[in-house]
Amino acid sequence: MIQSRISKLMTGILLLMSAQLFAANASDVIDVSGAYARAVPPGQPNSASFMTLSNSSDQAISVVNARSPAAKVVELHTHTMEGGMMRMRQVEKIDIPANGEAKLQPGGDHVMLMGLVQDLVPGNEISVTLIFDDGSEKEITAPVQKVQMKMMKHGTEKTMQ
Repeated sequence: MIQSRISKLMTGILLLMSAQLFAANASDVIDVSGAYARAVPPGQPNSASFMTLSNSSDQAISVVNARSPAAKVVELHTHTMEGGMMRMRQVEKIDIPANGEAKLQPGGDHVMLMGLVQDLVPGNEISVTLIFDDGSEKEITAPVQKVQMKMMKHGTEKTMQ
């Protein structure tokens, strides 16, 4: 009888351990599409990378860090409106809802690249590694693209490059 209980206990432990071994990492269930890095003039110290992150799991997942050999410092950032001024600030994480997506785009959440160590000119590409809350990582390649932003000036729309 004791051997039967020990056997059942061991079987249960093995099943639990094997389930954890085969559980998907965040990097396995996050799809990255439309990734690109903003082109900047040579000598410009900072840029940003944008993309859409799609989560095919039933659990929310967060990007908690990133790195790139193209920059000395890489941070997660967002834009907020404060006192009528658009301000950029660092955030601890970017959430990707269960069975949903997070759009990293100009004027919103993005991966900030500071202290560039290479020129970001159209036609080049950079590597960006996203780090998720479970410790898994996903490396992506982001082509460098020229980005046009629209800004409002005295009631008229003005395109900035």
